[in-house]
Amino acid sequence: MLPEPHLVPYPRSSDRPLDGIRVLDLTTAVAGPTATVLLGVLGAEVIRIETPWARPAQPASALPHRGEGPDEPWNREPRQNELANSKRSMALDLTTEAGRDVFLDLVEQSDVVLENYSPRVMGNFGLEWNELSRRNPQIIYVSMPAFGKSGPWRDRISYGPGIDAMSGMSWLTGYVDGSPLKPGNFYCDQNAGLSAALSAVAALMARCRVGGQTVELAMLEGELQLIGEAMVGQQLSGREPTRIGNEHSSAAPHGVYPTQESLGEPDSWIAIACRDDTEWQGLLEVWQDEAVCANRRFRTGLRRWHHRVELDELLGAWTLRFDPFELSSRLQDAGVPVSPVMGARTLLRDEQVLARQSVGGLHHLQLGLSPAPQAAFRLSETPSPPKNAAPLFAADTVPVMREILGYSDERILGLIDSGAASDRLRPR
Repeated sequence: MLPEPHLVPYPRSSDRPLDGIRVLDLTTAVAGPTATVLLGVLGAEVIRIETPWARPAQPASALPHRGEGPDEPWNREPRQNELANSKRSMALDLTTEAGRDVFLDLVEQSDVVLENYSPRVMGNFGLEWNELSRRNPQIIYVSMPAFGKSGPWRDRISYGPGIDAMSGMSWLTGYVDGSPLKPGNFYCDQNAGLSAALSAVAALMARCRVGGQTVELAMLEGELQLIGEAMVGQQLSGREPTRIGNEHSSAAPHGVYPTQESLGEPDSWIAIACRDDTEWQGLLEVWQDEAVCANRRFRTGLRRWHHRVELDELLGAWTLRFDPFELSSRLQDAGVPVSPVMGARTLLRDEQVLARQSVGGLHHLQLGLSPAPQAAFRLSETPSPPKNAAPLFAADTVPVMREILGYSDERILGLIDSGAASDRLRPR
């Protein structure tokens, strides 16, 4: 049995790579917030700017209220808490002249503006590059349009599933005899977010030589990088790549196989991949099936691949007799790349995740100690775990205007009374 989940609070880090950098975060959905949460983890002060009515008062996915403070479901939506950690929260109405002026005052005091609107939106706000650079010639402006700022699809709107479809990712995702499928995760958004964060850091590094600049990251072009092998294969062979499910283009066995009920979960699986004869021999050492060992159809990698359907049926019947964690340990000891298939509940109890604190705890005022994954990189001299849990909506509106912009309390109250800014969620 795996241990009970034990979230350890992340330690505070006093020295991070992007300390002293301020980012204005105008992003929505997944791709943009992924970029800015990475910048926040690396030390940037990320001020997330939302409209005063940005969130539903009763989101369907709100988590239970377990912590301190009032019951505000909009502060307990899982995606908000995943993608808003290490940030501050400010509410501005950029459709008003006063809200726009506050934003431009912040631009003068900031280093990066990052948004993932369609290309026309910032122009509608009157906040295009010319205006931003006029107020701050050193500003880095990162935009993440779905299809880019030029071309016939410039003004089209899309989210991850649309980009998945146009990029070819959905065409390649699915089973051999099935239709195209949307990938199970937001690969398009996560990949674009990583690229945007990297390009923002690169532009900051170049700023001492070239000053401020724009960075354009078309999400479609980000995802095209993920299917490079398929495009090269089509170009060289003239054949359209097809869906292969869990199979591999040359290795067998290569798939996900059923196992015994494990940890109270009736639906348990194990992933096994044998790329060469050495790994195959390791599998046979544990499998110990004389008929399989003697079967000439499985003697070489090419033969196994040609008879992979039969091999998968035999392997799946064998794995069904075992607990996935026990079998995984035995096969790993024999040199076979293998892993149990884990869900979120299992991952939070996994010994490797616990040992490395791959997921640690952040104290959220309404959720208590809340899980947050570490970034995939670990810096030895400037450790950068997540800084803080997702802030409550608009919690920093007043502190930002007071501390960064030096506004008087009278001016701040006037902006809130006019609706240009807000310190709480408002109905539209």
